[in-house]
Amino acid sequence: MVLAARNPMKSEGILPREVPVVDFSGERAEVAKVIVKACEEYGFFKVINHGISKEVIAKTEEAGFGFFGKPMVEKKVAVPAYGCKNIGVNGDMGEVEYLLLSATTDSIAHISKTISTDPLNLRKSLSAYTEAVKELACEILEVMAEELGVPDTWVFSRLIRDGESDSVLRLNHYPPIINRDKDKSSQITKVGFGEHSDPQILTILRSNDVGGLQISLPDGVWIPVTPDPSAFYVNVGDVLQVMTNGRFVSVRHRAMTNSYKCRMSVAYFGAPPLHQTIVAPSVMVTPQRPSLFRPFTWAEYKKATYSLRLGDTRLQLFRNCKR
Repeated sequence: MVLAARNPMKSEGILPREVPVVDFSGERAEVAKVIVKACEEYGFFKVINHGISKEVIAKTEEAGFGFFGKPMVEKKVAVPAYGCKNIGVNGDMGEVEYLLLSATTDSIAHISKTISTDPLNLRKSLSAYTEAVKELACEILEVMAEELGVPDTWVFSRLIRDGESDSVLRLNHYPPIINRDKDKSSQITKVGFGEHSDPQILTILRSNDVGGLQISLPDGVWIPVTPDPSAFYVNVGDVLQVMTNGRFVSVRHRAMTNSYKCRMSVAYFGAPPLHQTIVAPSVMVTPQRPSLFRPFTWAEYKKATYSLRLGDTRLQLFRNCKR
């Protein structure tokens, strides 16, 4: 259960509920149906039996904790890839420190040389993880396209596979909030990373065994997501909502801290190339469901994202005025 913070946020509903679970080892047609239903209703689901090795996951987690455990002066060497408390450039703050890098071989190699005494090993670990989650993201997107009846089943995944893809990898570290009250049994919960939706196509997220992630339903109720280090969690991003013409929903979510343990998450944000025009495939647009959004490039959307606060709704700026 999530308890009230010392400085409580506005009254809001917290509803424990199981999120959709996709067994990726199941029969493909059934997997596709579960994924599409989850994306329509939640914009979010959990993936088990995903095929990514425990070794690849463990090495990345070890590398992340190794970096965040360094003295601040050593972590600051990685600026601007490293940040602490500041989220973006528009004043948003959180109880989080992070490492953000482009999901490319060159970027991973550069950051590895900057922050590690064993850069070759770190590069291998991060590269293997990035490639694994990228492939998982592409497989999921192709299954989605099949179930949606899109003739070109690579229409979504091709944007991530593109050599100029703007995908990024982000490691978030949420230190525990120390409880200085006399009553040591009370838990202090603060916002680690505030409410937002992901602007990209799809997010593949994994965390250690510490809870904190919450997703929001359309009625404003928040669902705490039970951590499962053996699984991955998938978020529908804004671009995928546009490319499905609003059939899928871009999930709003946030991360909370606690008083007991640190939480670390690793998120792969699958994004298109900057020059890519974002538009729904023709099969997703019908007389009964006209196009909801005007065409725009990922560069335009990314610029709009960075011009706004974290929790602002961005998609409204790109709604089709003809409707």
